[in-house]
Amino acid sequence: MIDEKVCLQLIDSAIKVRDYSYSPYSNFKVGASILVDDFKIFSGCNIENASYGASNCAERTAIFKAVSEGYKVIHAVCVVGSFDEFTYPCGICRQVMLEFALNNSVPIIIAQSRENYIVHKLNDIVPFEFSKNNLI
Repeated sequence: MIDEKVCLQLIDSAIKVRDYSYSPYSNFKVGASILVDDFKIFSGCNIENASYGASNCAERTAIFKAVSEGYKVIHAVCVVGSFDEFTYPCGICRQVMLEFALNNSVPIIIAQSRENYIVHKLNDIVPFEFSKNNLI
């Protein structure tokens, strides 16, 4: 499914960027990392705003960074929120992942730490996706 070394690199990246979270309203830090072509990793944190709708999740921050640099295919995603429980992507982030995922079997790593993580397939956390194929 995903090489353990790459998995741990994604977790480390997500934990590191989590520290940069701007979350003065929720006080809930989230870090995410994504794997794209050439084994390049992009990471992002959640960025809140007083106007909540203007906030951005960590997963979308990482994905948008990658897309803005020309990478449009995701090979894996990692999310680290709470160190005490597993933090899953919101519905909007899941939809954005579907847009750029290599396929519906892309690994989604939900981690509390390097030692405690779960790996799902994208289609496990989005069982009935809405995709470009639905528009045809």
